[in-house]
Amino acid sequence: MNESLRLGVNIDHVATVRNARGSGYPDPVRAALLAAEAGADGITAHLREDRRHITDADIARLSAELPIPLNLEMAATEEMLGIALRHTPHAACIVPEKREELTTEGGLDAAGQHNRLAPMVAELASVNVRVSLFIEPDPRQIEAAMRLAVPVIELHTGKYAELSGAAQAEELRRLSDAAALAAKNGIEVHAGHGLTYDNVAPIAAIPQVRELNIGHFLIGEAIFVGLADSVRRMRNAMDEAR
Repeated sequence: MNESLRLGVNIDHVATVRNARGSGYPDPVRAALLAAEAGADGITAHLREDRRHITDADIARLSAELPIPLNLEMAATEEMLGIALRHTPHAACIVPEKREELTTEGGLDAAGQHNRLAPMVAELASVNVRVSLFIEPDPRQIEAAMRLAVPVIELHTGKYAELSGAAQAEELRRLSDAAALAAKNGIEVHAGHGLTYDNVAPIAAIPQVRELNIGHFLIGEAIFVGLADSVRRMRNAMDEAR
């Protein structure tokens, strides 16, 4: 299995910079369009309950203006479900969310929240929204994804990104094993969190992984080289690893 690897660009932190001054710029939708021109295959945006970066208006504009698929990251709440059903993005990735966290910390406990997630997954699927679960590389969580009949999982690479040496190699093995298990059972595998030019290659080389979602690093790098160059360099790094 050596299919081409897609790049999803998360534009949340363009909105973080905008909201720091309460102004209308920089515009995350403009960033999304630039990323698409530079080779992104999709755009990811996380509409948080506290609206700390992406806003409802951003989601409405992204839904209307994007020429490439929108992946809406969302908490498993009735409010977010209603928004997803109204805008029907290409995909909805259900993530854990805590108000006090700076960024998403760890994967969703799909195994422990089956009864809460099952009706949400079914409603989203009924309007042709592709549901993904952001989970740890844990067989128990993959089995839960199978029971929920989701078409996609996104493996949390944050721990891998923070480790080094033998510990990182062990986490990479866990990610590889999890990807193989999911793919064997008909689930498409995505991955993301904490990926940079320096650590993306081993993840991109996992043959079952079909998409990487990368945001914070690309937006930070764009300060120095511009967003288009930032995206193109990541695209090249992924392709070389493949």
